[in-house]
Amino acid sequence: MERALASGEADIGGHFAAPVILRIEAGDPIAVLAGEHAGCFELLGTERIRGIRDLKGRTVAVPALDPAPYAFLASMAAYVGLDPRKDINWVKHSADESMALLAEGKIDAYLGFPPNPQELRAKKIGRVVVNSAVDRPWSQYFCCMLVGNREFVRKNPVATKRALRAILKSADICAVAPEWVARTIISLGVAKNYDYTLQAIKELPYGRWREFDPEDTVRFYSLRLREVGMIQSSPQKIIAQGTDWRFWRELKKELKA
Repeated sequence: MERALASGEADIGGHFAAPVILRIEAGDPIAVLAGEHAGCFELLGTERIRGIRDLKGRTVAVPALDPAPYAFLASMAAYVGLDPRKDINWVKHSADESMALLAEGKIDAYLGFPPNPQELRAKKIGRVVVNSAVDRPWSQYFCCMLVGNREFVRKNPVATKRALRAILKSADICAVAPEWVARTIISLGVAKNYDYTLQAIKELPYGRWREFDPEDTVRFYSLRLREVGMIQSSPQKIIAQGTDWRFWRELKKELKA
């Protein structure tokens, strides 16, 4: 998604906070515009993994060619004092392969995004080590941000605000009518299992986009990524270079709960 936004193929979209920061550091012409929701990722492990520190010397699966899980988990490892470049054995597998390997005990942990954690929990595969919807400090920051192509945002402020308004209103609908949203997602073919989809929607704090400051999220993850050497820029530089909060501030007042 961030590549499509940078190239102008897409104008506005949602993506995970940590990999967006990596692209801002790389100079991509994108701007973080708002936060959407917190809490969508979960770290699941075998019985050998009781906490993040237990990942030292262990094997963790991440999807090939996707920086999102690695960036998030590297941030989590850095937060508890691990060096993800040296302390963790990373292997690349698809989500389906990772879930199968975790069930067989062939990997030690897997960072999953909905509806995969819901499926693993339902099938009693692995144990939840971190649930970012409820476990601090992760639950206090957005995981998913709304991001725009910088040139599009500059040239089309009215369209940008309309798009953000629609997305943030849809987040409110997820919070108050999760069953309807789940049925719609299934009918559109976006997901296959209604129960897992509904559970994921109910568990994510969609209605809290007004409460959190998205700048805090950018600052938090920028610090974590800098600690592990994935970026060199300071949080202040990332915020100055790659964020634009004016539309979010206006909509926060207009779309009062």
